[in-house]
Amino acid sequence: MLRDSFKPGDEPIVEWRALTVALLDRIGEHVRLHLGMDAERLPLVKVAGGPATWFAGRVLAGERRPGGGPPINVESDGTVF
Repeated sequence: MLRDSFKPGDEPIVEWRALTVALLDRIGEHVRLHLGMDAERLPLVKVAGGPATWFAGRVLAGERRPGGGPPINVESDGTVF
């Protein structure tokens, strides 16, 4: 799977995206607890779009893969999150 390419609607990509959302939910809970905020004041979209979340992902990707690209190749024009 790590050597193939997939379209956005293919099962590995759909499952990967679902896992990403589930993990972001957990990160959001931790951040809210740490900051003393609730989901209304700090919705998940703000946690996911925050520069620290994005930056941490890029750092980890760079440590794990040459060029820091995604672990799974997606055949996309860049419009799919």
